[in-house]
Amino acid sequence: MKQLFDDVSFKCSKLVTKSYSTSFSLAVKMLAPSIREDIYNIYGFVRFADEIVDSFHGYQKEQLIQDFETDYYKALVSGISLNPILNAFQITVKKNNISDDLVQAFLKSMKMDLIKSEYNTKAEYDDYIYGSADVVGLMCLKVFVQGNQEKYDALKDEAMRLGSAFQKVNFLRDLKDDNLVLNRNYFPGVDLRSFDDEAKKAIIAEIDEDFKVAREGIKKLPLEAKFGVFTAYVYYKKLLNKLERTPSHKIGTSRIRVSNYSKAGLLAQSFVTYKLRLV
Repeated sequence: MKQLFDDVSFKCSKLVTKSYSTSFSLAVKMLAPSIREDIYNIYGFVRFADEIVDSFHGYQKEQLIQDFETDYYKALVSGISLNPILNAFQITVKKNNISDDLVQAFLKSMKMDLIKSEYNTKAEYDDYIYGSADVVGLMCLKVFVQGNQEKYDALKDEAMRLGSAFQKVNFLRDLKDDNLVLNRNYFPGVDLRSFDDEAKKAIIAEIDEDFKVAREGIKKLPLEAKFGVFTAYVYYKKLLNKLERTPSHKIGTSRIRVSNYSKAGLLAQSFVTYKLRLV
């Protein structure tokens, strides 16, 4: 019975989300039940692709990401994949009319991580962020507006800015691993070997501007999505504030986190703000 297999596939995507990101999983729980499943399915797909290029050391990453892409398109045509993550994702793509250019842009950025270690121009930086983060936000937006193109077009720019903000915060938080483990530098014009407060301040100012624009978009989201997205926004803003207070040399040598205790407080703060209709 295909429905049973689909249900198992959806549960696998949910498990991937909960296992890899407690923060994102918490935010998804704040979404309306009618859209949670599709967001889990998107996360499962992008997480597996990201893990291939970032974590599967000692394996043929190029072949793995190519097989992942090939198998996805086979699933899209046939309507099924024995890889439950791909099976769940192709269902979400069709259900919400997610355009293939978004999927292709994402996979392009993932493949770039296999061949490119430094981004020297703003154009290269922006192109990578668009594919690795902005389009993921746009996929989620398709779910939030349930495929309504008019609503999608009205919220598209703000959704991209939120995706950009989240990714740039991740870049700053993961500076140590990106530099020392993966030998990557996403920030153009920044020498990670001498990362200083001036460079950090410029990056944070850029992220703050993204967040400012994104917040206006959150206010316009459908009720089913607003609280969950705002919860993620508040978490990442807290993480950014913590990075801002951390000396630049420490960011380059350790991974800054938000404690589980703080996350609980942020959830309460988000709920009060949401109920008072301040967002």
